[in-house]
Amino acid sequence: MSCKSFEKLAADTVRIISAESVQKAKSGHPGMPMGCADFAFELFYKYLRHHPQNSKWLGRDRFILSAGHGSTLLYTLLNLFGYNLSMEELQKFRQWGSLTPGHPELGHTDGVEVTTGPLGSGFATGVGMAAAAKNFAARTGLDKTGLFDQKIFIISSDGCMMEGTTHEAASLAGHLKLDNIVCFYDDNSITIEGKTSLAFTENTAARFEAYGWKVIHLGNANCIEEVDKALAEAMNSDGRPVLIDGKTTIGFGSPKKAGTNSCHGEPLGDEELAATKKALGFGDKPPFYIPPEVKEKIAARCAELAKKAAEWDRKFQGHLEKNPDTAKLVSQLLGKELHENLLQELMEVTPKDKAVATRVSGGIVLNKVAQLVPALIGGAADLAPSTKTLINGEGSFTATDRKGRNFHFGVRELGMGMLVNGMAIYGASIPYAATFFVFSDYMKPAIRLAAIQNLHLIYVFTHDSFYVGEDGPTHEPIEQIAMLRTIPGMTVFRPAEAIEVAHAWYAAMKINGPVALLLTRQDLEPYSPELAKKVDMMKGAYILQDDQGSDTVLVATGSEVNLALKAAELLRKEGRKIRVVSMPSRELFMKQDKKLRDQIIPLSFKKVSIEAGTSYGWGDIIGTEGLKISLDHFGASAPYKVLAEKFGFTPEAVADKVKKFCS
Repeated sequence: MSCKSFEKLAADTVRIISAESVQKAKSGHPGMPMGCADFAFELFYKYLRHHPQNSKWLGRDRFILSAGHGSTLLYTLLNLFGYNLSMEELQKFRQWGSLTPGHPELGHTDGVEVTTGPLGSGFATGVGMAAAAKNFAARTGLDKTGLFDQKIFIISSDGCMMEGTTHEAASLAGHLKLDNIVCFYDDNSITIEGKTSLAFTENTAARFEAYGWKVIHLGNANCIEEVDKALAEAMNSDGRPVLIDGKTTIGFGSPKKAGTNSCHGEPLGDEELAATKKALGFGDKPPFYIPPEVKEKIAARCAELAKKAAEWDRKFQGHLEKNPDTAKLVSQLLGKELHENLLQELMEVTPKDKAVATRVSGGIVLNKVAQLVPALIGGAADLAPSTKTLINGEGSFTATDRKGRNFHFGVRELGMGMLVNGMAIYGASIPYAATFFVFSDYMKPAIRLAAIQNLHLIYVFTHDSFYVGEDGPTHEPIEQIAMLRTIPGMTVFRPAEAIEVAHAWYAAMKINGPVALLLTRQDLEPYSPELAKKVDMMKGAYILQDDQGSDTVLVATGSEVNLALKAAELLRKEGRKIRVVSMPSRELFMKQDKKLRDQIIPLSFKKVSIEAGTSYGWGDIIGTEGLKISLDHFGASAPYKVLAEKFGFTPEAVADKVKKFCS
């Protein structure tokens, strides 16, 4: 049997097993795996640098199935190449408790690099991985060893190409000349509704060329010989990322459904599956059959891959032994090591003697973190001067300088969100992304995927309330804070002033999962030394002030803690007994046991919440009978002090509301 006829047989094996998994589940997308089987198998067999016995091997290429609906393609390949994914799991596709969910999930299935499903997200995440790989290699000097020339391979779809996140990420990838990306575009001209011509007639190849990508035209991506030539060409970098525009036939091999939308998102059906197997020479084979020659040749190839991985490991370890400074930095980056006295160091630089905006103190603290934690990298969506998120003294990551720790994402919030996901997944950094809080709306899909994947990254969202002022309601976040808080696994901090900012940054560096820091544009008074001693960030909320015999509690976040303290003073002048609680993180507070929560916010107290945003969710904290001083309408354009007066966020207005509530 010739090499190419073997590879065709193997690709047909992938096709059949993928379709059988979908048929057994009576749910799924067989068409894409069948159409992409030739490319995907050739990639895994001949070009992909991987180590199936160690799916986290540092020297590996990355493979991302951005068209995640075709997950059986990936699962079948992982099984064939000996990853920890049994044939039984393929037979339990989309079933409860299986390792083969409907879309690939990071951390759930061995060999899956990224959680994909929302189209375009895998592509954009891959761009972030490619940037992180370049940055890690350059900062450690490993780019000069020949050991870190790995590729990020992506399979994308027509749907990926339509989604806006692909446009944002592809534009930036071309600008940065990320030549470690090879994306295969499954150009099959079919979507769920029918032909792509219903809504999509642009010249995708020309668009990518305009972005600065090298485009390889693959006229028949169901021909192994043509696929091989395209991949060989793609491996020879000319300094640009590569798009292989591969013309495939969706459902290739199916006599009646190939090339139609009916095989996109539904099983072939028992009759058509049987006809497909017969057409491909598998008619007399049982379900989930793997030809012996396919098993043998893949096993031999996996043995070669293991030897190459071992040789790579020897060279890598030898280099580290000869270069202890490199070894130390590699350990710091891969281990995301934190400075032993990080919080103490942050407290020393925190401004304590004057009123400053928390975005300003946040910038000071961020820079100290960057000095002490080499793994911290990141940037803003063209807003670093406003968000104060530039790492001073460090260069920018560019097409000509890969060492820079400052990333310029441009006005691409969704792309930025997906890129930092990829940077976190690559595993050699704690990335951050910054923009105005209201524009977190653009980032929601990326934030949600970060939470699903439990990624350690940090969002710096400034201009966090109507106090933005003159820019008006389009720039004044109201409901965004509730949006973030409803995402499972998300931790949100809204610090009250500079000292809480330092504690919040420290917590963000230690917490697993994504963290959002919500910071102000306007200046906030610092805590007195007495109040500063009471900060207890990891409880999520703590008693800041308390009167003997108090019976009313004001629970505030962020800039409204200053407001609560001033309102409490007015109320005390009238003989009222007040407790003030700062609640920088509702998520952390709700994780505490009920006894502690009730000690901080007693059930018997009159309860008041104060936050310059929607009242949504505050009933969980203060009950349905509590007083919510909040904003359940959009803002307006005016100086922020005028807005505070008009919206009832002055000490006098708050005190009056509390008095009426308590009377």
